[in-house]
Amino acid sequence: MREVMCKTALSPSRLPGLTYSLNPYKGCQHNCAYCYVPNVLKINRKLWGSFVDIKINIPLVLSKELKKKKPDVVGISTVTDPYQPVEKKYKLTRYCLEQLLKHDFPVCIQTKSSLVIRDLDVLSRFSDAEVMHSIATLNDAERQLLEPKSSSIEKRLYALKECSKAKIKTSVFFGPIYPTISIDNIPKIVDTFIEIGVSKIWIDSLNLKPGIFENVKQTISSNKEMDTVFLKNVSEDTEYYKNLRKEIFKIGKEKNVEIVDAF
Repeated sequence: MREVMCKTALSPSRLPGLTYSLNPYKGCQHNCAYCYVPNVLKINRKLWGSFVDIKINIPLVLSKELKKKKPDVVGISTVTDPYQPVEKKYKLTRYCLEQLLKHDFPVCIQTKSSLVIRDLDVLSRFSDAEVMHSIATLNDAERQLLEPKSSSIEKRLYALKECSKAKIKTSVFFGPIYPTISIDNIPKIVDTFIEIGVSKIWIDSLNLKPGIFENVKQTISSNKEMDTVFLKNVSEDTEYYKNLRKEIFKIGKEKNVEIVDAF
């Protein structure tokens, strides 16, 4: 880890529904095997998860920028997790939220960490705030292999429930859907998300950008069953994700929950 200075805080976002992106850190301790960010930032995948640049002056830079920016939705974060373990010490995400609250910019947080509930006192004061947890499986043993330093699935579900109780909009990014998930698993998964009060469910498949599938295969090589299923459903069965997507939309319609397609 190293402390660095940044020149800008808010960047234009090309993601749907987000005008700005805010990334208090560069790099991510969660070290998810399927992460697309090394491709986006052109970082050696072997280094991903081993470093974090801490933008220690970002709250101050943000406070100056907000005076000149038109209020619109800020995505926190888009190329790092704003609540990765280092946030517990540095609190940069919290300090940035406090600056955003002064101007009441809408915020949308995406994370894999239950640490977000630490900041419910701030988030609950926004006119428009949303917390989205990425949950790609309900199988925590599989999660531990592919997302080794992220919060457990149980803790993420708890965090979403607490956010819902605090009257904050919540959603789930159900992706990249683990190829071990079968169509028969979908009703239970959707029900689990509905029970904790999410307003919508985003869905996505495993993105096979260069280096990602090779990294995933290496990570799960010790689990022969996962390795076999991943290979079959990602490389061989071209209808796997199409069928899952169709089933998710069908269940979503039956359960009256909004499904957002990121496939």
